[in-house]
Amino acid sequence: MILDSLHNASTYTNLHPLFAKAFDFIHKNDFSTIENEIIEIEDGLKVIVNTAEGKTQEMSYANFECHNQHIDIQVCLQGTEIMGWKPREKCTNPKGAYSSEKDVLFFKDTPDMNFQLTEEQFVIFFPEDVHAPMIGNGIIKKLVFKVKV
Repeated sequence: MILDSLHNASTYTNLHPLFAKAFDFIHKNDFSTIENEIIEIEDGLKVIVNTAEGKTQEMSYANFECHNQHIDIQVCLQGTEIMGWKPREKCTNPKGAYSSEKDVLFFKDTPDMNFQLTEEQFVIFFPEDVHAPMIGNGIIKKLVFKVKV
């Protein structure tokens, strides 16, 4: 997991060939008028624009998830978002089987820690990062980039 602000995004562009394109996409677009949409940027890279009411901790923990085929870059555009996190190797209670169609595996475990994102901050979740997003009060607007591993 990497947690930082968009100001420092260029520090991470060498970690994956599509990271630079994702961060460049943020800087070249105005998301103020886009509410909920999936945008295919190129093969192996898409972004989900999501505006929704924050969830309770219990609701988010019920969908404690990780991915095998994608890296998530989650960017907070508006509001305050709290997320739960735990390393995958410490998760011992799967909740159902892995879905290759949706690229998601859920766990019944609880996060080891919670952290907060505010506007223009981001987190990168790799396949080994189990996460519970969208915890908060009020409207949260965010971008979720799906980067093919």
